[in-house]
Amino acid sequence: MARALLVGSLNLDSADAVFLAVGETLSGEVSRVPDGETGDRLGWIFALQPKIADNPSLERVEQTWGGDETISHVFPQFRPRAGVDGGDVEFGNLGYADDALASWEGFVRARNEGVLPADVRFQVSLPTAYMALMAYIDIDHREALAPAYEQALGDEINRILDVIPADDLAIQWDIPCEVGTTEGVGPPNRWTFDDVCRELGRMAALVPEPVELGFHHCYGDPPDPETGHGKHWLEPPSMSAMVKLTNGMLPHMQRTVTWVHMPVPIERDDDDYYAALADLQLPEETELYLGLLHLEDGLDGARRRIATATKFVDNFGVATECGLGRLPRDEVRPTLELHRTVTVP
Repeated sequence: MARALLVGSLNLDSADAVFLAVGETLSGEVSRVPDGETGDRLGWIFALQPKIADNPSLERVEQTWGGDETISHVFPQFRPRAGVDGGDVEFGNLGYADDALASWEGFVRARNEGVLPADVRFQVSLPTAYMALMAYIDIDHREALAPAYEQALGDEINRILDVIPADDLAIQWDIPCEVGTTEGVGPPNRWTFDDVCRELGRMAALVPEPVELGFHHCYGDPPDPETGHGKHWLEPPSMSAMVKLTNGMLPHMQRTVTWVHMPVPIERDDDDYYAALADLQLPEETELYLGLLHLEDGLDGARRRIATATKFVDNFGVATECGLGRLPRDEVRPTLELHRTVTVP
């Protein structure tokens, strides 16, 4: 059994169903268990839109992005209302703490009843400030509103920690905006590579130790209407951008980074995709997870991708490319079971 990471969402009925499914398939094999981001949250950052739309300090503008061949969802854009200074905008309750605390009681019950191991941590996955601002804030106002949104994220984490002990908690930042900036693709965006590295340092600073901290290099998985499976908004051409971003952000971290996750498309078992891993500069205490598990080709495909990856890096764990929130429901448990069958030399 390889060390395994659950990236975040799982397409099941409820958090309790997630805890049971993970307990029955991977009990003792994962160090952290998310609540699956079930219900409305299976759409990931799309669930944030009502919070932004209801903010009395903001108004909708005509511009949108998305709705094309890469991003099927249309993201409306918002800006401060006339007469409202950007520095006076408050984002208030983003809902992330409410959702985490609503699942926490079931998580504790699952541990107490032996469904989950007693030492497993509760994992909360969050979109970064830059991701939320790029998705929903007009480009001319993102910089001005960034401090307020970062403050709101910090408030969410503090509310979580008011209830959940720090040594029971793991927080993962999902970073597709930062990945897109590094790849040089995506919607209109004025942030540079150096900007996103500094921003990720600020995201890390919002998570106090001993809370575990992870980063998910996300290329998205909006549902493909033909297959029902998630589909990247950009198929990563190699791991070069992910390695560049990891190496660039780590000097801005003033705390331990517990893990970094990087996806691997199903067809990539060639040297060119993995070669950049030889330049990865992870601290000894930081775990690397490669998202190379695909139910479509199962154990054989995972073994091919592992064999190539080990030419360039060792001591890594396994995961899927992204969360399982957009996976057909009847494939969730078989995919969880696939985590258990894989070994890494």
